[in-house]
Amino acid sequence: MTTGSLLAVDLVIAVLAAAGWLGGGAAAAVGRRRVALAVGAAALAATLARVITTIALARAGWWFAAEKVVIAAPLSLAAVLVAAPWLLRRPVDIRKAAAGLLFAGYAQTSALLVTVLHGYPVSAGAALLAVAGVAAATTVTWRFLGSRPSRGVSRVAAVVTLAALVAGTGLAAAPGDAPGVPHTHQHPDVPTVGEPTKRFTLTAGTAVVRAGGRDVAAWTFNGQVPGPQLTATVGDILEVTLRNRDIGRGVTLHWHGYDVPNSQDGVPGVTQAAVAPGQEFVYRFRADQAGTYWYHTHSASDLGVRMGLYGVLVVHPSPAAGLDVTVPVHTLAGHSLPAPAQQAAGAGTPVRLRLINTDSTTHRYALAGTPFQVVAIDGADLRGPAPLTDTAVLIPAGGRYDLAFTAPAAPVALFVDGRAVWSTGPVSTPTSGWPVLDPLSYGTPAPMPWSRHDQEFALVLDRGLDLRGLLPRYAHTVNGAADPDIAPQVVRRGEIIKFTIVNRSLVVHPWHLHGHHVLVLSRDGRPATGSPLWMDSFDVRPGEVWEVAFRADNPGVWANHCHNLPHADAGMTLHLMYA
Repeated sequence: MTTGSLLAVDLVIAVLAAAGWLGGGAAAAVGRRRVALAVGAAALAATLARVITTIALARAGWWFAAEKVVIAAPLSLAAVLVAAPWLLRRPVDIRKAAAGLLFAGYAQTSALLVTVLHGYPVSAGAALLAVAGVAAATTVTWRFLGSRPSRGVSRVAAVVTLAALVAGTGLAAAPGDAPGVPHTHQHPDVPTVGEPTKRFTLTAGTAVVRAGGRDVAAWTFNGQVPGPQLTATVGDILEVTLRNRDIGRGVTLHWHGYDVPNSQDGVPGVTQAAVAPGQEFVYRFRADQAGTYWYHTHSASDLGVRMGLYGVLVVHPSPAAGLDVTVPVHTLAGHSLPAPAQQAAGAGTPVRLRLINTDSTTHRYALAGTPFQVVAIDGADLRGPAPLTDTAVLIPAGGRYDLAFTAPAAPVALFVDGRAVWSTGPVSTPTSGWPVLDPLSYGTPAPMPWSRHDQEFALVLDRGLDLRGLLPRYAHTVNGAADPDIAPQVVRRGEIIKFTIVNRSLVVHPWHLHGHHVLVLSRDGRPATGSPLWMDSFDVRPGEVWEVAFRADNPGVWANHCHNLPHADAGMTLHLMYA
């Protein structure tokens, strides 16, 4: 069983335990002896079963079990110590067991809420609020059931409830240790790169476009979705003028995966101001990284990209030979793009398919009809890629895979999630049962470029209640905080930085660091054994632990975030800062 499955199972068991104790207590309160004993026994079994899942999660990593061991375990122990004797004693009047069983239910529910609403890391505030909730609910239950504990017990319960509630709320809502997150960072100067050799103009504006055979409202670059493909050759100096005609939320251009100087990165409030309607901004940088990239707005990016503000950037090492095809996959107003296309390719023609996932979720790609190689991932060439047949690839949000093959005489087709999007002729090969390539074991390995790490940072991805704004929100969190309260990672130029990225949530988080490619070291403790894998977008699935490293060689302030853009908008964004 994977760690992600264990997280899900543990959550289900916790819900069953809480519901069982509460149900048993309710049955006891109305005198339903058999029901109370049966449901209570099931709750006891579920509580004990959670011990097993907690131990298993702790073995997978302290990140996955911290609050379960420190907070949930003591509450569960208290529940068992109070409720179990009533089950074993079997009193003649089962109604006398109601308060004990309900107390166990409150303890289990409180422990469950700590996991669901707070998560990682363990905090004294969360523990105190959990205790306050149990004490308050138990006190109310005594009054409702007509139980009469001694006056001293009542006073102690009231004092514990009030003290825990006040202290826990204060600690939970107090500002964290995060220094000022650079949303007011002074925009860096534009570096001098020489006179442009290629100039482009992109005008952002609302328009009606065709998608899925229907007219749909979109946000476009130059009136089209995707925007115009920008193509360059290594050595070119690109100048791109961005104009905003009528996008009220503002626009920018982020060159996804292309490690531009910081001033050209297109993050509003960090590297530039968002371009408002009627304004423009000029980007200029040297094309010195061959590969497949894409551009998109980073202003209100969750909405802007989804509405169509994206396009392709391709940098060739030399003039392209053979057939070079870009396939940017996107979902616009519920319709899948691109529309199916058929293109002739004579036998023996070298073909390169540049697959780009511009959505916020993973897509499955399968090339049928020919052997192929994955020659590049995220713009970086792979070392010694072996031929593949009947094999699918999963591309994370923001990721790019380049597939190369020699066109055969028979037709070839590319399927995305089972839908044919590009072909050289009719192909009906079923691909749903094909195995999926693991890029960490594909290709020929090479020696590590570094023998040390100067700094290490852990990013624990989760969900939790964010109390630090004007209104509470249920946010996607990193290390227990949400943007803009996540402590930035501060590095120095030339350092080798190691990230450990842990996903203790139940959803996939495609991770994306701006301005740098990271070298994948391991996943779930198993080292990468294939070609050196330099990525800028990679899926961290539930329960996974990724270790990646990079050299800090591009000064500035860089966004570091989940590229499921609704997750980033809901708090899962932080910054890498050079000291």
